[in-house]
Formats: sequence, C-alpha cells, structure tokens
Amino acid sequence: MILPGATDTGPGALVSGAVQTEWVDLLGELEAVKNTVTATQARLTVALDEATRAEEARQSIRSERRGRGVPNQVGAALRVSPHAGAGFVGTSRVWVTQMPHTFNALRSGVLSSWRATLLVRETSHLSLEHRGLIDEEICGPAHLAELARMGTRRLIARIKELAAQLDVHACVKRNAKAVTERRVSVRPAPDLMVYLTALVPMAEGVQAYAQLKAHADAVKAAGDERSAGQIMADTLIERTTGRESGHAQDVPVTINLLVSDDTLLANGDQPAVVVEGAPAGVGVVPAPVARHLAAHAIDTDTAWLRSIYVNPHGRLLATTSTSRFHPQGLASLLRAREQGICASPWCDAPIRHTDHVTPHTEGGPTSLDNGQGLCARCNHAKQAPGWSQKTTQLHGRHAVETITPTGHTYVSIAPAPPTPARTSATDPGQHPSAPKNGPAANETDHTPSPAAVRDRTTTPAWTPAVGMTGPAPGHTPRSRYQIGCHTTPTHGTIAYRPSPPPHQPRPANRPSRSPAQARTRSRHPDLSWTHPT
Repeated sequence: MILPGATDTGPGALVSGAVQTEWVDLLGELEAVKNTVTATQARLTVALDEATRAEEARQSIRSERRGRGVPNQVGAALRVSPHAGAGFVGTSRVWVTQMPHTFNALRSGVLSSWRATLLVRETSHLSLEHRGLIDEEICGPAHLAELARMGTRRLIARIKELAAQLDVHACVKRNAKAVTERRVSVRPAPDLMVYLTALVPMAEGVQAYAQLKAHADAVKAAGDERSAGQIMADTLIERTTGRESGHAQDVPVTINLLVSDDTLLANGDQPAVVVEGAPAGVGVVPAPVARHLAAHAIDTDTAWLRSIYVNPHGRLLATTSTSRFHPQGLASLLRAREQGICASPWCDAPIRHTDHVTPHTEGGPTSLDNGQGLCARCNHAKQAPGWSQKTTQLHGRHAVETITPTGHTYVSIAPAPPTPARTSATDPGQHPSAPKNGPAANETDHTPSPAAVRDRTTTPAWTPAVGMTGPAPGHTPRSRYQIGCHTTPTHGTIAYRPSPPPHQPRPANRPSRSPAQARTRSRHPDLSWTHPT
C-alpha cells in the first residue's frame, strides 16, 4: 500500500507535518467507512434472516425452528464462530427494527460498532417504547455532536441514568435476574494457563478479593518471595480445594493428551495436544511438558495408554459400527481426530455431539469416516432446510464439504495429528515400530537403549501397540498415542512405567516382574526409561 504524500520516502525518512496530518485525517475517514460497512452488513444480515424465516414458514416449519441455520451462514461469511454470528444476527435485528437512530449513527460513521452494541445491551431489559426514547435521546440528530465527544464509560452511565428514570422497576428486576446467573467458568489462556472466572454479586466479589489481597500482603510481609498476585492465586486454589498452605499444585487433574510415539518414547520434539476432555478445552503443549505430564501420572499409577493407528497421511483408520449412535470408543476417536474442537469452519466451541455427516436416516453408516464432532449449535444448524454435507479428502486427511442453502461451499479439514516417528531405515509408508510381517504388533517387549534414543537413523526398539492387537495383514499403518492421566507435582528424574486402565487397579503390594516375566506378559509390557530433567 502506498502512503499518500510519502511515495518517495523509505523507512525512517523524515515526513512533513502536513503529510502526518493527512495520515491522521485518513485514519478517521477509514474508521467512519468501517462503521458504515458494519451497518451495511447488519442490514444484509436482517434481510437474510427475514427471507429465510419467510421461506421456512412457507414450508410449514415450526416457528421455533425457523432461521436456526442463519447464524452459521453469517458466521461463515464473516469468518467468525457460529456463536459470534448468532450475536451479530440478534444485535443487527435490534439496530434495524428497534433503534433506527443508533443504526443511522452507525451508518454515518459517528458511532462505532462496539458502542452501538453497548446501546443494545444496556437497554435489553426495557420495553420497546422506552428503548426508543433512549435511542432518540442519545443518537438522535440533535445529539450526534455530543455523542461523538462522549467516552464509552460516560455513554454507559448515561444509558443507565435514562433507563432508571424511565423504568426503575425494570432495572431492579434486571439486577435480581443477574444474581441468579452467578457461575464459575474456565477457559484457556496463553502459555498453558487458564482463566478461572467467578461471576458473583458485587459485594461478595469485592469481599473475597479483599480477603485474598489482605492475606497476600500479610504473607508477603512475612518474607514470602512470591508476588502478591501469585500468593492470591495459590491461596484461592488452596482454599477451594481444601489443600494445606503451600500445596496448591498437589491437586490431581484429569488430562487427555494426544502425543506421538516419537515424543513420548524417544525424546522427540513434536508438540502434543490437550484434547477436549479437559474443561479448559484444547491446547498445544511443548514436547517436554507432555513428557512431564505423562511421567508424573505414570509415577503415581494414574495413567493409561492406548494407541491410535493412522495412515502415512495422518488419517485415522476407518472404524464402523452397527449402532445408530456412535459407541463410546468410536466417539473418543472422533474427538481425538478433531482434537476436541467442533469440525465446523471457524467454530472454536468444544465438541458436544458426535454426528453423522450423511444422516443415518439417509443411509449414512455409523463409521469413523462418516462421523464428525460438532458443538450443539452446529449440529442443529445443519438440520435446517437446504443444508447438505459430504465427506471428502484434502491432503490425504478427512474433510467435510458443507453446502449452505445459498449454495456457498465450505470445507473443513481434520487437523494434522502429532507426527509419528519416521526414520531413514524404514519405508515412508511403514511405521518404524510396525511389524513388517503379520499382525503380532505386541508379542515382544523391548526397552529402548540410550544409543537407539540418540540415533534417530536406527529403528526405535519399542512396540507402539501396547495392550492392543496389531494392524491387519497387508496394512502398514503408523501410530500415535492418546494418554489419559492425572497430573501431580513436579518431580525430578522419573521412571516411566505404564499402569493398567482405571477399571483394573494395580495392587499396592504387587512385586515387580523380572525381564523374563515381562516378556511373557504382552498386555502390559514394562516400558521403562528415564525422563530427562
């Protein structure tokens, strides 16, 4: 992009004040254009919603089911999640049909989309008449100049002031309703952290924060080297979980970890994935962190391991079932393939439903290839009239092609799984750990030597199919692992030893087996190695 008035300047060159003034003017004009574009999108969204509902009414579809596919269409067009698309549909309808002055201010560029959304949110509890009065009082033609100078916090205060004057009972009812919506939620944060959020009444929230702050100040004054924020966070966890002071990290947490054999067993650097089984959702974790999670869990006999076979393109091997619904094992494979995230494009919601791509009523099989993991909204939206889906492949991986009622096509592809181990001594289509002849993938137990771990050109000496049968004759799948485990506090050097699944508890006094005995028990071989510190 060529900057106006500075076509001949390079990086760091001097620019005159007149040119800089022109740039600032252009920034303001572009902001106004952006607001106008948002208003145009809102009008198109309302028109699409109305047309869709009218067509579905003609088809005698029940009123509560009309238009349920529109948020997904809008979200796909705007490249946002269906949840965000639904929010934009609802807000746009209020702008266009109930708050004309707000819509005109947005269309003229005076009002930003966020401030226009605040006007909708802060008047949601009022009647249409009172909402219209506030709309005219704040965004009417006589108040546009004042609106342009008003800050966001002052705007919210002004809306609340007018609402209290017009209908104080509605404001009281809104506050009472807000108390009933108190809750605790958790969502992912960067760098393997989570936001543990409590929505509580103001008085209780301020009181809890004040007590945590006072405790942190007292501990800090006693010489604790942690920051006040760290002390408050640790104290919150300790008091919530009933742990003693200084033991906030001792809380066990169930984690479903998707990791390649190379990372788990051979000190590889391929990242792992925390799949949807954790409340925090999905996240990529570095290889050392994945090994620490597995090590701590295996050290305390709270981990179980299962292998999942994929072909050389990273596609899970097909699995079928005669059941109408996806069995638990098949549903777990679907979640592992999608890594816990809804398969719809741009949807970041966790998987809640296992769905047939081609519906079961149309002859679609209950299989891995015809299955997908969806959130509840996306699963319901695809059942609206005019929607169709079919399975396909893209770059060798499972993909689903979705056609909306307007004829637009969107393709979602399953994420790439962790890369299995591959060495130069093996064929690219053959997993280095897979047997070359026959299905006996777990008949022997091997422990990788330090030299084999260091030398990646040598076939690793472990067997990936721990406790499972190998591939069928003629098939050469590769494998990756899914581990369910509990985390415990950080240890030093830890011996990795697989433990049986939860329904097969290990006796506390069971003696250790000799290497000869271990080789005779192929279901739970003793894969021992040292975790690097």
